[in-house]
Amino acid sequence: MKSSAERANSRRITGNIFKGSVGNLIEWYDWYVYSAFAVYFSAEFFPKGDPTSQLLNTAAIFAVGFLMRPIGSLLMGRYADRHGRRAALTLSITVMAGGSLIIALTPSYETIGVMAPIILVLARLLQGLSLGGEYGTSATYLSEMASSGRRGFYSSFQYVTLVAGQMVALGVQIILQQILNESDMNSWGWRIPFVIGALGAVAVLWLRRTMDESEQFEKMKTKNSENAGTVKVLVKYPKAVLTVVGLTLGGTVAFYTYTTYLQKFMVNTVGIAKEQVSWINFIALLIFVVLQPLAGALSDRIGRRPLLMGFGIFGTLLTVPLFLLLEKTDSPFAAFLLMMAGLIIVTGYTSINAIVKAELFPTKIRALGVGFPYAITVAVFGGTAEFIALWLKNIGYESLFYYYVAACIAISLLVYWRMAESSKESQIEAEYRN
Repeated sequence: MKSSAERANSRRITGNIFKGSVGNLIEWYDWYVYSAFAVYFSAEFFPKGDPTSQLLNTAAIFAVGFLMRPIGSLLMGRYADRHGRRAALTLSITVMAGGSLIIALTPSYETIGVMAPIILVLARLLQGLSLGGEYGTSATYLSEMASSGRRGFYSSFQYVTLVAGQMVALGVQIILQQILNESDMNSWGWRIPFVIGALGAVAVLWLRRTMDESEQFEKMKTKNSENAGTVKVLVKYPKAVLTVVGLTLGGTVAFYTYTTYLQKFMVNTVGIAKEQVSWINFIALLIFVVLQPLAGALSDRIGRRPLLMGFGIFGTLLTVPLFLLLEKTDSPFAAFLLMMAGLIIVTGYTSINAIVKAELFPTKIRALGVGFPYAITVAVFGGTAEFIALWLKNIGYESLFYYYVAACIAISLLVYWRMAESSKESQIEAEYRN
């Protein structure tokens, strides 16, 4: 039976992880609202034309936002390693709120012409800056705050809230689809979710100011303050940096394919109605969220590497068949099952990637080490996945995208095959014991 001190400590850990996770949810809600509502606002920001071309333009701006993520991870990661995880997380949510509000208030192309897409790009750059800093710092905070032996479980809540943010975006979309007609959604209804995101970020700002700082950061900050969070220190860990890049490559392409692009694929290629696609995505992602802590807890028992290997093997072998089947189906239920199969495979990566990366680096460089190589990989591969898919569709070679996703996963599989079990060589546990 736990003592009162142990129960109090458990409540403290849970409370801090909740506060950090809710902030993460709002950050990702703000990020995903753009993708969820692109089918409605794409015509508002660009000249009239072919729907696929307009979606291609919004996908290009989605990819541009990713270009700021390495810069955000570099700036915020350094800030987090020098001044604390809480301070960096508070700053990132503030920047995200500003980006969402700008998008909500930007006039249409018909009103201000070319300035509309320019402002949209600038707002997405701000959001990319924020999210770049959020990932590495959030992964670091959750991993450090978790109790020993349960780090896989607790750190999985990063993707729980990440996906929950997307679900909230889809939930808002479903509600608005019931209230507003197609014309209202296209003209002004799409602005509502961006206003909600900005207001939610302001509320989270208060929560993050009340979080406890990570004990590991407090313990190490005096010793590490002079060199903490610098690229000069990061280059001393080339193997860890390259491991982050390799294990992220296939995971980020698969994740954005199944959670972001698939919505447009079902509408634009399969021909399923937008409203049905919203429900398919919402229910599939709800199940996906539940799977994350289950897989994270499993990794605490059997290790991280078996889950990564499962993702790599099944992702490489089954991605092309899943898409070929989805391409030919006319059943919303069959589409849901195929999407769910893909998400189950991706869970082997999403549930534990945060803790695996955090275990590779010491406290003085952990936020930057986790975030910077990850952000570069996501910017190059994850952020461009949707654009590449739409571009290949536009030129008549959509099926090549299926093979591209499988090839990216296969590259990561080679990394998983060669890497050591991170939980047994964890830098977090080594510092925790010392």
